[in-house]
Amino acid sequence: MNEFYIGVMSGTSLDGVDVVLCEINSAKCTLVSSLEYPFDKELKEEILELISGTATVEQIGILDNKLGNLFADAINSFIKKEKIDTDKVTAIGLHGQTLWHKPEGKNRFSMQLGDANIVAAKTDIQVVTDFRRMDMANGGQGAPFAPAFHQFVFSGLGQHVAVLNIGGMANITLLGENLQGWDTGTGNVLMDSWIQNSQNKPYDKDGEFAKKGKADESLLNSFLNDEYFKKAPPKSTGREYFNDSWLSQHLPIFQTIKDEDIQRTLLELTAQSIANDVKKTATDLLIVCGGGAKNNFLMSRLKELCNIEVKKSDDYGVSSEFMEAMAFAWLAYKRIHREKVKLSSVTGADKDSILGGIYG
Repeated sequence: MNEFYIGVMSGTSLDGVDVVLCEINSAKCTLVSSLEYPFDKELKEEILELISGTATVEQIGILDNKLGNLFADAINSFIKKEKIDTDKVTAIGLHGQTLWHKPEGKNRFSMQLGDANIVAAKTDIQVVTDFRRMDMANGGQGAPFAPAFHQFVFSGLGQHVAVLNIGGMANITLLGENLQGWDTGTGNVLMDSWIQNSQNKPYDKDGEFAKKGKADESLLNSFLNDEYFKKAPPKSTGREYFNDSWLSQHLPIFQTIKDEDIQRTLLELTAQSIANDVKKTATDLLIVCGGGAKNNFLMSRLKELCNIEVKKSDDYGVSSEFMEAMAFAWLAYKRIHREKVKLSSVTGADKDSILGGIYG
């Protein structure tokens, strides 16, 4: 039986709120319609300030409220635009905005904000959210979650296939009987941050600014020597690690490098950190989704460095732009049906879990 779910995703790039309507059954998840809702600029700055500095309990509570209203407004705009009959929508799958992800250490946690009570009240649709913490309670890293959905969507493509999602961070999925996946490291987040700070542009469209520059090998090696890239999976990361502070730690001895050369070096960091991981596997087809799939220069570098077939998920009938939002619509479906999500082989959890809490 087919059911309809709304999926909502706001990633580490903070460039917009993706909202989708999906028709889902036990065998298929089909994108019906989608919307990219603009992220409030002041709210983005507020989030970045809290991540990079210290925060009071009041500030976190206020931000949770603001994000709840933002997500509700995005969903209601989508419902109005697409003339969706909300009585036919079973639930909303809401990832929430990650404020901090700490997958290791004694007191591990992952915090996503965006009050689901507000979303449920303003949309009059039940909301499934808080997907990560049950996995963490069972010993896992609570990320990445995309591999379970990648397996569901692309399992029929055979062996030696990997799916790469390039958002703010980048994660890879190795399809097969023993599902594997991990965060390779930074995706778009450092490239976006550098061009915002140096050129006052939101992002480097098609890598045009990076293309004007030349990668600095010494700086690139400094980046790649970071301990994160040496870790074995399971591993996950986020903006709390790869951020302006991380970048500034490497830059003081490279102050004479041109802005475009740093941009190119950051693009090479993303491409090479991914390629380094791909080369350790038997992958012969890499399917790319996420915002990074729209960066033609980054895609060409991936093809050159990986030396395998590289295609977008769109080539297989799955939107590269809205893949993650679709994943959370599907995760809501899994929760409503009380089905475990097979992620323990990815996150390192002791067992697979039923993920998410239901609000409304």
